[in-house]
Amino acid sequence: MGMESKTIAGPKGRGDLTDPALYINRELSWLEFNDRVLREGLNEDLPLLERLKFLAIVSSNLDEFFMVRVAGLKQQQAAGVRKRDVSGLTPAQQLARIAARVKRMVDEQTEAVRRVTEALAANGVRLLRTADLTPTQQRFARSHFESEVLPILTPLAMQELTPPPVLPGCELMLAVRTAAADDEQAPQRIVVVPVPAALGRFVSLPGEEGVYLLGLEDLLAAHVGQVLPGRRVLGTALFRPTRDADVAVDDDAAADLLEALERAVDERLRRCPVRLEVRAGADAELRRWLVEQAALPPEDVYEIDGLLDAKALWEVALRPGLEKLKVADWPPQPPRDLDEGEDIWQAVQERDVLLLHPYESFEPVVRLMEAAADDPNVLAIKQTLYRTSGESAIVGALERAARNGKQVVALVELRARFDEKRNIGWARRLEDAGALVIYGIAGYKTHAKALLIVRREPQRIRRYVHLATGNYNEKTARLYSDLGLLTCDNDVAADASAFFNLLTGLSEQVGWTKLRIAPGGIRGRFYELIDREVELSTPAEPGLILAKLNSLQDKGICRALYRASQAGVRIRLNVRGICILRPGVPGVSDNIEVVSIIDRYLEHSRIFYFRNGGHEEVYLGSADWMSRNLDKRLEILFPLLDERLRQRAIGYLKTFLADNVKARRLLPDGTYVPVERTGEPLRAQEELQRQAVEAAKAAKGQIRFRPLTRPSE
Repeated sequence: MGMESKTIAGPKGRGDLTDPALYINRELSWLEFNDRVLREGLNEDLPLLERLKFLAIVSSNLDEFFMVRVAGLKQQQAAGVRKRDVSGLTPAQQLARIAARVKRMVDEQTEAVRRVTEALAANGVRLLRTADLTPTQQRFARSHFESEVLPILTPLAMQELTPPPVLPGCELMLAVRTAAADDEQAPQRIVVVPVPAALGRFVSLPGEEGVYLLGLEDLLAAHVGQVLPGRRVLGTALFRPTRDADVAVDDDAAADLLEALERAVDERLRRCPVRLEVRAGADAELRRWLVEQAALPPEDVYEIDGLLDAKALWEVALRPGLEKLKVADWPPQPPRDLDEGEDIWQAVQERDVLLLHPYESFEPVVRLMEAAADDPNVLAIKQTLYRTSGESAIVGALERAARNGKQVVALVELRARFDEKRNIGWARRLEDAGALVIYGIAGYKTHAKALLIVRREPQRIRRYVHLATGNYNEKTARLYSDLGLLTCDNDVAADASAFFNLLTGLSEQVGWTKLRIAPGGIRGRFYELIDREVELSTPAEPGLILAKLNSLQDKGICRALYRASQAGVRIRLNVRGICILRPGVPGVSDNIEVVSIIDRYLEHSRIFYFRNGGHEEVYLGSADWMSRNLDKRLEILFPLLDERLRQRAIGYLKTFLADNVKARRLLPDGTYVPVERTGEPLRAQEELQRQAVEAAKAAKGQIRFRPLTRPSE
């Protein structure tokens, strides 16, 4: 379809910047990000249940890391690949360093969970083991097991079943070594009993005051004999395998991408193991058997002296009635660019609207979609859907619009990792409603966040555009920090129309006026903008680049920034996660600073500022500075044309870069340290919430768009 990524000349500059010593390994950089999440779990200034959330996130992050990144390295190792990454490490060397780093992290996380749960007990929330139960609680637990748990258990006699069943990844299971109750000479058997995830991880027990919780796995271990009548229990082992779960589909060869992806998602359960977690104290024979079955080297076996799969702690952290142990709510405020009683169509005609989520409500986007679905003057709605919420009002509006006879085009990205099944469901629902559903261009994920509404008005047909850094997801709009733009600008609207035409079958890319599209256009534009800062930089007025993004992994961008630094351009980056660039290297990156913020909201917005000799330019986009975003995904980079909005975005960016409470600075050796606090403390997220509240007060309490209620987690 004419989307082959063209070769782009590298950035201008001097010197050989290919030395591996100038780059941090991507995987180790990601582990440092997860360590920063862990630091929040260790932060005694936070309420206990907020700390518990961060400790749970550490586990869910590690699950995905092993399923995708470690699995990929293991595939390379098995294939005999010895090619070194940009930092000079082979796949085998990366795996060895990952294992050592993760083991330290897991040990620290396990100890942190123990300390937090001890503190929770002092506040009336007790996570118990079976040995801690009172007689009354024991009777309740036994009764609960027999009535609620036993009926749905499925014991698997692993040695008798041929072939033995494949145990799914990332599920908790109890291995049991048994013998016949009446025949000591009979051979022992190994049975595996999956812990039923559908029941929730914790069982509430009666108690005089407070909350008493027992892990379902402990309840099962205490009563597993009832599952195996006629057998004696000789030993148990609680374990959890992790499998390669990176879904790969050759969409050039797949006649039906929807069906091919469904098969690939189902096959995820049977992929090779990449990690085995075993609770400390496991029966020695069972532990040996588990390691043998997984066929993993010792470094891939993680013995955990505490809670297995700590992401289950979300159940405790979100438990109602414990508000004194949680952070205070920050309700979303009405957007400052929209007034009480104002017609949304008229408002966007008159001015561009910038939305800062979650400080400002996502409700205007939802209500715009609902209005478009019902407005007889709306002729067409075109939208990209990468990740959506469980019961999406956005998808519901698209369905209703299609049933109302409007032309609805939805690009549903089926390959959004770990959301494949949900997106397959949305695709079928939209097709049933009569929408035209497309699945993108072969070989490229569609990661752009774009909405185009075509409306007939008295004088003309007008196009309304929403572009964003985040997904059309009402739930994550309360949890992720993102920016969105509503505009009727003719050039932006024409480019947005051309983008959707590209998705639906136009064979060649057009010349873009305001937007830049990847692959092919965003990388080159960033090189141009960086090179321009070099050309306009003077000792008296050095060039300035400010950027906020999720990840910096692309070596071409790194080299462009290194050359800009060598030319005297000041570069300040706020990179939440992966950063392979080494700041502060003499003669190379002296003028580059990198900080990262981990706080109550996940930082997700991408903002790029270029001083441009005093003629400032600001861009927002869906793409990070990663090779996959710039070369292998359909992405949009869009400018802020309104000076009012441009200055506001610059203010946001400077606030993030000024954080001295939650920010951590990247050192040349790849480690992070807290930013030195000088002057008054400034916590960026708290400051942005304060600004949103003040703006709402200045509007005299007139609220057109009521804040969304907190979604169920």
